[in-house]
Formats: sequence, C-alpha cells, structure tokens
Amino acid sequence: MRLQDFHVELADWFNDDQRTALLDLREEVFIREQGVSEQRERDGLDGDCRHVLARDEAGQPIGCGRLTPQHKIGRMAVLPSWRGRGVGAAMLRELVACARSLGWPEVALDAQVTALGFYERAGFTAYGEEFIDADMAHVGMKLVFPPVPDATPAAARDTGRLPTGSREEIAAARLQLLADAQHQVSIRLPLLDPGSYADAAELAELRRLATSGRRARVRILLHDPEAALRQDHRLIALVQRLTSAIEVRMPVEESDLSETSACLLNDTGGYLFLPEADRVRGRAARHDRPAAAPLQQHFDEVWERSVPAGMLHALHL
Repeated sequence: MRLQDFHVELADWFNDDQRTALLDLREEVFIREQGVSEQRERDGLDGDCRHVLARDEAGQPIGCGRLTPQHKIGRMAVLPSWRGRGVGAAMLRELVACARSLGWPEVALDAQVTALGFYERAGFTAYGEEFIDADMAHVGMKLVFPPVPDATPAAARDTGRLPTGSREEIAAARLQLLADAQHQVSIRLPLLDPGSYADAAELAELRRLATSGRRARVRILLHDPEAALRQDHRLIALVQRLTSAIEVRMPVEESDLSETSACLLNDTGGYLFLPEADRVRGRAARHDRPAAAPLQQHFDEVWERSVPAGMLHALHL
C-alpha cells in the first residue's frame, strides 16, 4: 500500500541545491502568485532558521516551510498542483516536532485568514486582532506545548543518544529501547516490513513486556494490518499468541493515514522517531523525556481515534 507520493526532509540553507529549491518555491508562490515583494519575502532570517522541504517521488521540490529563532513557523508554501494532498500538514508536523524537540514552550505563526482552518486542525489557536501583511489579512496563532516533567536543562542532560545512520543502527536502537522498557511500549508502523520487529531478540523483549504483570501494556498502531497478516510477519504471530496483552489498532482518519512517520516509545523516556518509516533518517535516545513527551502525546491522540485491528484475531472477533 502506497501511503503518499511525496516525502518531507530537513533542508540546509547553506546547501546550494536545497537553498535554490527553497527560494524557487517561495518565489513561485509568494512573489508570482500572491504578489509579495521580493524585498519583503527575503527578510535575511533564513540563515538562522530550520527549514523543511517536500519533494515528489521524482525528487522535485513541491513545498517548503521554516522555523525561526523567534519561535515562529513561516514561509509555508505548496505548489498549486499539490494543494489538498497532505503536503502542508506533513511539513507542519515536522516543524512542530522540531520546535518541541528544542524544548520550546510554544510555537507561533501568522496565518493568512483563508488558512485558519488548516492551522486550527493542527491544534493552533488564534489570538489578537486581524492585521494586514503584504496586502493580505492575517491573524496570529500559537500552539502551546504541555509541560514535561523533567526540568533539567538540556545542556546538563545525558540523553543516551543512539545512532540512526543505517538500518543496522536503527535495528540496534529498537532492541536497546525494548530492553530498557520496564512494562510499556508504544509502536507506530505505517507499514510493517519484514526486517522490523522480526528479530528473535526483539520478539523476546516484546514477549517479556507483555507478560510483565498488571502494568504491562504493549500498544501497536498499524496502518495496514491486513498486509502484515498476509505476509505472515513474526510480530503478528506473537500478537495472535498474546491477544490479551498486546493491543493493535488501525488509524482510520485520512490525516492519520497520510502520516509516514514511525516511532517506538518506552516507559523510561526512550524513543526512536523516523520521519519517513522507509528511509534511513531519524533520531533516538535512551532517556530523553522532553523529546519523547510530544511523540507520546501524538501517539496517544491517534490511538484514541483508531479502531481495533480485529482481523488479526482468531475468527476476526
């Protein structure tokens, strides 16, 4: 099952190719389409910002956005032919995740009034009076992040960062996080490929957690459980043997199904996050609760609006 025909990547402003792609997109959308002056569009902040770039399957740029040091999201642009296909939402999720990982208490943006609904669906709320910027009506919006229990300054924390630069390192990070878990893990997988959660050591750790007592809880979000069932994946076999201890749900809302990220979260503050599940790019740490907390919150929100994967149980009950 193909989840979407684009991906979102972090872009380096000082990489010539990526900078050109970002500027070309912004010129197309803001300067040519919306009539914003080049002087206003090029504000001199880009070198200090974090940027995201969306590309289609052929690698062509189709959307962009940025996060400024002033804790604001901006320069969100999607080519006309790609609007309404989840590109903007995917870029926004990546920028919000970046802001959360930096430990910011909130993130803000100036939304065109016509885009209010888009940002409200992502959890942003409007504040203040409507104003005009570049001859278009705007309103300020912000997203306040819930406080995290660990108030230790980031510079003073040893997060136990784990490398994720290859498939072997990602597999090692999965096993370490499963071994660190005491009773609970949360796993999200858009697609369950044969090499993930199929190793005997990983399955042994999941079995240990599922049988660890009253606090045991193993939750798995699968976008396509029927595909995993057809493949006779070893994780599904374990689920079917421990149906009372391992819960599997399937997202049903379009916005949830359009997400391509994968994650593993445990109850000791460890996490593995892959923005695109099928690409070798992500981040992981053994004990970084401030970074894991927003990922856990998002997982819990999707979990609540997902449905049990009954097709994995005997007699489909």
